[in-house]
Amino acid sequence: MKAIVNGNIMTMAGKNYENGTILIEGTKIKAVGPKSKIGIPKNAEVIDAKGRLVLPGFVEAHSHLGLFDEIIGFRGADGNEITDPITPQLRAIDSIYPFDGPFEETYKKGVTTVVTGPGSANVIGGQFAAIKTYGVSVDEMLIKAPVAMKCAFGENPKVCYNELRRMPTTRMGVAALLREALFQTKDYMARKKAAKGDPAKMPAYNAKWEALIPVVEGKLPIKVHAHRADDILTAIRIAKEFKLKMTLDHCTEGHLIVDQIKASGFNAIIGPSYGDKSKPELKNKCFETAAVLSKAGIKIAIMTDNPVLPQGDLPMFASMAVKAGMDRNEALKAITINAAEITGIQKWVGSLEAGKDADVVIWDDDPFTLNPDAAVVMIRGEVVHKK
Repeated sequence: MKAIVNGNIMTMAGKNYENGTILIEGTKIKAVGPKSKIGIPKNAEVIDAKGRLVLPGFVEAHSHLGLFDEIIGFRGADGNEITDPITPQLRAIDSIYPFDGPFEETYKKGVTTVVTGPGSANVIGGQFAAIKTYGVSVDEMLIKAPVAMKCAFGENPKVCYNELRRMPTTRMGVAALLREALFQTKDYMARKKAAKGDPAKMPAYNAKWEALIPVVEGKLPIKVHAHRADDILTAIRIAKEFKLKMTLDHCTEGHLIVDQIKASGFNAIIGPSYGDKSKPELKNKCFETAAVLSKAGIKIAIMTDNPVLPQGDLPMFASMAVKAGMDRNEALKAITINAAEITGIQKWVGSLEAGKDADVVIWDDDPFTLNPDAAVVMIRGEVVHKK
C-alpha cells in the first residue's frame, strides 16, 4: 500500500483537493480525496507531495513511439510497410521496441501512456495500441490492443505509391482503395455468415478482412491521418457512408471547417502544430486550431506525432495551445482525460479516480512552463522516476 499525502490534487474528473490524499493498492488507485476523509494504513509507504501539484499521468493520443528507432535509421524504422497500400493486419505491438531512448525521456516529462502505431504511408496502415511508457516488454506495458485502425488520406500515401508507380497516386485513388477494402470486408463477412460454420462453404481465410471486421461492425474506430480540409471531409464522408467510428487525427485545417466537423460528431486529435511547414498540405498549420475547435465544443486531444516531435514535449505543446487562446483546463484535459476518452482507454487512465491505474505525477514546477522533468512519476503504482 502507498499513500501520496499533502498534494494539490487535480483529478481531471471534476474534483480537486488542495490538501489531498491518494491511496494506492498494488497497481490501482484505491481512493482519492481530502486528507480528513482517507485513512492511511500503518504499513503504507508514504510519499509527501509537500503541497505540490499532483496530476494524472499525461496521455498521448497519437504517436509512433517505439516503432521508429531514433538512431539506426531504416534498420529501426518499423512503422510503415510500404509494399501494399492496404495492410490492416499489421499490429503495432509486433514492432514496438521498449529500449529506445525516447521512452525514458517521455515518462520523466510525465507522459505515462501513449497510443502508438503505424505511420501514414498506407491507406490502411494497421492496428494502434495503448501502452505505458515504462517497461521492458510490450506485453507487460500493454493497456489495450487494438485501440484503432490507422488510415491515411492526402499526400503521404500518394507520394509513397507514386514512387512505386502503383495506386494510389491521387486523392481519388486513396478514397477508392479504402472503400474497396471496406466493401470486400463486408462481402467476406456475408460469405462467412452464409456458410453457417460449414468448412466446405467458408471463404478462404483472409487476414486483411479479418482485421477489418471489427471496423465494419463499428467496434473498432478508424484513426484517420488527415491534414487538409478536403481530406478531413472525405474521411467524414466515408465514415458516414459505412457507419464507422472515427477520430480525425492531425486535423491541421480543422479551424477552416469548424461547423462541418462539429456537425459530424467526430472527435479530433490536433497536431503537431509546432515545427516547419514541411509539405504543401501543412500550409495552413497554426497554433490556434486546438483553441478554435475546443471553443466550438468539439472534444479534442493534442498530439506530438512522435518521432515528428519529441514525445516528452507533449505538455509544452498543450501550453502553446493555451498561449494561442485555448482554455488552460481544456488544454490539460486534451492531454489527460480527453485523450483517454477519445481513444477509448478512459477505464484505465486519464484521471485520478478509484479503480484506475495508479499513474500519478508530482510536479515541482508548472508542467506548462519550460517543459520541466516531473519531481515524481508513478506508473501502475511503481515509482519509475524521482528527482
